[in-house]
Amino acid sequence: MERFLDFMQQHHLRVWQMLPLSIPDHTGSPYQSCSAFAIDPGLLGLDPVDPLLLAAGDRRAFDAFREQHAYWVEDFARFMVLRRHFEGAPWHDWPAALRDREPAALAGFAAQYQGAIEAEIIVQFVLDQRWQAMRAAAAERDILLFGDMPIFVALDSADVWANQDQFLLDANGRPTHVAGVPPDYFSETGQRWGNPHYNWERMQADDFAWWHARMRRKLGWFDMVRLDHFWGLVASWMIPADADAETAVEGYWQAVPGEALLESLHAEFDDLPIVAEDLGVITPDIEALRRHFGLPGMAVLQFSFDHFDNNPHKPRNIGTDRVVYTGTHDNDTTLGWYQGLDQGMQAHVREVLGLDEGGDVVGAMLDTALQTRAALAVFPMQDLLALGSEARMNIPGEVADNWPWRFEWVQVDAAAERLAHLSNKIEETRRADAC
Repeated sequence: MERFLDFMQQHHLRVWQMLPLSIPDHTGSPYQSCSAFAIDPGLLGLDPVDPLLLAAGDRRAFDAFREQHAYWVEDFARFMVLRRHFEGAPWHDWPAALRDREPAALAGFAAQYQGAIEAEIIVQFVLDQRWQAMRAAAAERDILLFGDMPIFVALDSADVWANQDQFLLDANGRPTHVAGVPPDYFSETGQRWGNPHYNWERMQADDFAWWHARMRRKLGWFDMVRLDHFWGLVASWMIPADADAETAVEGYWQAVPGEALLESLHAEFDDLPIVAEDLGVITPDIEALRRHFGLPGMAVLQFSFDHFDNNPHKPRNIGTDRVVYTGTHDNDTTLGWYQGLDQGMQAHVREVLGLDEGGDVVGAMLDTALQTRAALAVFPMQDLLALGSEARMNIPGEVADNWPWRFEWVQVDAAAERLAHLSNKIEETRRADAC
């Protein structure tokens, strides 16, 4: 990872935004993880199955880590060992005593599998040490780390199993309602994610203790955090669990105490470095909540090429309270997006960007983002390398063939001229901002 940090420093890139560090599900999605607190061993080259041995000097640090993180790591480790023991069965299908976390059953299992449970914690300890070393290396290069926090957590996760009262579940641990979004830009039938909804009444009663723990963990990793689907702090799309499993059309909006949550978080974190993912249909109450707490929102240039003057994604409408993107991990790459437009729309895009036929649309989009008044411009790596749809990261609402893309250094070498141009533009923009 230090090679990537050196690459960023060379090209005057100051912020590294990344997808969640979470352990992905069987589809590869880091947004459906078995833990909102654990790090994916695969990100840092560890095999979670092979046991790790602690050097004598590490034992004291390990014990301190285990004590400091006991609020999540003990349940996570038990969950992972239990899930292997029951051959991958979801926790709500485990024997009732373990499903319902009866103390005697948990104690008996922990005594029998003490070594395996400790091994899971050791992996997380080593990962945490490696991540902190990487964060220190980023700080030495004056690079900020920008993380991503999904608003919901997966049903089959240590989080839900260990905190069942914090979620809307029936007596057997199954959700009464699941999360998703109604039909929108990305899907005509909406998206049914299947995550359980929070029991907001219970969460508010204990002053959002679980959210405080989650934010504390994220800010231990990152300098700033994107809160995915920020509108979920105003209202949630409630899909009855027994509704049509293929769509998210059946559902209703339910109010969420987002203002109370953010007020509570501010009481612990004076400076709450959150970027609100406020894409989609944003109602005045969502905008009011974001502005009330002074949180930057997002703008995506791929969404700007319509004929509505008040489109918030148009460069002239992007203010200093925005982070601007050419596209996000949910969009096609900029080159793929452009190539997928019909000829008339391609001509319109070129006209807006001031390009002749055959002009460099990707380069013009990168330059345009830098010219906006946004507080920060973020470029997907695929756009820095001008890659096409073959490099797309995710298609929302689709399960198969998402998340596999990885860049190769040979691609970086091939894009040297483009990157040098962009590097000069970034430095020019920085000097202009300093004047």
